[in-house]
Amino acid sequence: MNSNTATYSEMIKAEARRLGFMQCGIAKAIFLEQEAPKLEKWLQDKHHGQMAYMENHFDKRLDPRLLVEDSKSVISLTLNYYPAEQQTDPDAPKISKYAYGMDYHQVIKDKLFQLLNFIREEIGEVAGRAFVDSAPVLDRAWAKRAGIGWIGKNSNLISKQNGSFFFLAELILDLELEYDHPFETDHCGTCTKCIDACPTEAILSPFIIDAKKCISYLTIELKEEIDQEFKGKMDNWMFGCDICQDVCPWNRFASPHAEPLFKPNVQLLQMKREDWQDITEEVFKSIFKNSAVKRTRYKGLTRNIDFLKKTS
Repeated sequence: MNSNTATYSEMIKAEARRLGFMQCGIAKAIFLEQEAPKLEKWLQDKHHGQMAYMENHFDKRLDPRLLVEDSKSVISLTLNYYPAEQQTDPDAPKISKYAYGMDYHQVIKDKLFQLLNFIREEIGEVAGRAFVDSAPVLDRAWAKRAGIGWIGKNSNLISKQNGSFFFLAELILDLELEYDHPFETDHCGTCTKCIDACPTEAILSPFIIDAKKCISYLTIELKEEIDQEFKGKMDNWMFGCDICQDVCPWNRFASPHAEPLFKPNVQLLQMKREDWQDITEEVFKSIFKNSAVKRTRYKGLTRNIDFLKKTS
């Protein structure tokens, strides 16, 4: 390790903070030996449901050196999305807080490219790639290795300082840096609030999620009709679900984000139950023009709303 690694690492972390990232940690790019058998078993048990893409690039998911040739470092970053305001009608179908503002893929990718450009300008020719949950990278494993937090029983990454209402992203670089100590301690203790609160019992046991039962999966990933076994169990969620995060004691430390692009659409927050039940495609396109909710499309969202209407 040369004498510049500490200087470079501090420069990168300072620029990450300037760009609005909440936390930044760095891990050595190596094969994720501990995660390999866990991922393999999860896939073998078919807990990924219709997310067939999870079966692809198994080796790349576990080894960043297969994603970026000669990679040395994985920079893990978090971006807060906890909103200052939430939906006003308590009876309205609910949208996960991460989808209130602009699609996070666009917002974070832009920040990652700015950080990568900064690294190249300040340090020199560096090969690297930016990742925001749309590529085969095990975000939470790398964030844990980079010292950001631990993986909770609901399988979310949790930070002692900030809870879990944040996005994860990575830069994988062929640049050697100073590496942070992995986060070894599990601070969930004997708490099982997330497991107890899940209305569909998707958290089979600590750290094991059956996606096929998860409300987020049912309202976003599932392309066919929602099974009647979930009748009355959706807790009025029409896109995503925040239950296991809302009940987590560590989220008492969540504070509102300062990212203007995540500012919620006022119309979205003020819509009443009847407005959602009567939503037109035109209104859908207007409200969710640059939103992650576009992923489910008008047809998918109205399917979810109809399911809630019939089973409430």
